[in-house]
Amino acid sequence: MNSRLDITIKSIVRTAINQERKAILQPLIDFIQLKVNQGADVNLNFICTHNSRRSHLCQIWSQLAALYYQIPKTYCYSGGTEATALFPKVIAILKEEGMQIEMIADTVNPIYAIKFDQNTIPLVAFSKKYDNNFNPQSQFAAIMTCSQADDDCPYIPDAEKRIPVTFEDPKIADNTDQQDEIYKARSLEIASQMFYVCSQIKK
Repeated sequence: MNSRLDITIKSIVRTAINQERKAILQPLIDFIQLKVNQGADVNLNFICTHNSRRSHLCQIWSQLAALYYQIPKTYCYSGGTEATALFPKVIAILKEEGMQIEMIADTVNPIYAIKFDQNTIPLVAFSKKYDNNFNPQSQFAAIMTCSQADDDCPYIPDAEKRIPVTFEDPKIADNTDQQDEIYKARSLEIASQMFYVCSQIKK
């Protein structure tokens, strides 16, 4: 990892997760552990309504956590019940936390390449529906990151397991003087929980 991201990770791994939240995260831990025990691919599709904020943060931080804890064959994706665009403040916060991000398509729905250091394969991020061909079509867990997506999508076709792990939407702070603070807090909250999940996997 580059030095700035390494500092962020050291802070993340020291963050305590309370028992109530650990119980919510346990089904995700169990799914990953089962796949690791089977020697199978671990496909995680994080789903939110607009695939613009929380689902991307979950995808990106969980992919980094899997790399950090060396969990084999772990592939993280994200999608929405509709496609919109990855919110720019998410990209700005991730850059501040040390990720190397480049816009590779400047369109209404921009496409970004995200790297954790100079030698990692970039993670491609853009807004899409959960069933987009870019995402796995079977043998995956659908992790619902917002209650609205959980309510709007009572059934995710071909998902092996549906796991609710919801977070408050940082959108509540848009166009306020607390925007940076709220987005950073939500990003680090998601990061700490995804790192906790991966830290529990026995290889």
